Amino acid sequence: MTRPISLITGASSGIGAEAARALAAAGHDLVIGYGSNERAAKELAAELASAHDVEAHTVAFDLTRPAHAAEQLRSAVRTAGGLDVLVNNAGVNRRAAAVEEDLDSWHRVLDVNLTSPFVLAQEAARVMIDQGRGGRIINVTSVHEHIPITGGSTYCVAKSGLGMLTKVMAMELAPHRITVNAVAPGETATPMNGVPAGHPATAIARPAIPAGRPGGPHEVAGLIRHLASAEAAYTTGTSVVVDGGLSLVAAEANAAHAGRL
Repeated sequence: MTRPISLITGASSGIGAEAARALAAAGHDLVIGYGSNERAAKELAAELASAHDVEAHTVAFDLTRPAHAAEQLRSAVRTAGGLDVLVNNAGVNRRAAAVEEDLDSWHRVLDVNLTSPFVLAQEAARVMIDQGRGGRIINVTSVHEHIPITGGSTYCVAKSGLGMLTKVMAMELAPHRITVNAVAPGETATPMNGVPAGHPATAIARPAIPAGRPGGPHEVAGLIRHLASAEAAYTTGTSVVVDGGLSLVAAEANAAHAGRL
């Protein structure tokens, strides 16, 4: 039986690397996308190819240039021999007050977090339709797809836009047996959030989160693995929040201030 082929962007560290590990363990051949950390991507590819007897390729993606990113995906698909799962994981964080935001930063964040994921999903969908065997598109958004944060005008707009794109593409691609879903992590212990690789999330206290800690990247990757599986064939157009209950506590601060907690 032919192994499924998964392409993960931003897979040299953090959630992307753990998603690659989870999918390799499930028997997927891999295309490990990276931005600038070529060494880490190649080391991960070698590790997973050896550990799970799968093929693992690497490809650099410049998500600040959406049209070029689409070309990179087409080339990667030719090298890998097809595509069954796209995990749109790469992104950049940004905080700036809306009245102070500059257009260059606005365009950069939207290019990386929304426009490039769109063109990659578009190209992946075209490949999957031509192959005729269905597929999975999984967009890693953020809890801030759903709830705002001060200073997050650009970031929240990009992530909420990707969430709505998920829903639209899910409707359009369902006749082709292609599911499209979003995974919306809360705070996750990754290098992008200042946590060294391998540092346990359970060792970091976050009293304001009901779970009491940030998430581990492997916990987000477990959901990605499920959404990429045959068991998730009837799940499409949804955004699954993985935040330890963070988004449940919006009224708590006000209640505490009013003396009701």
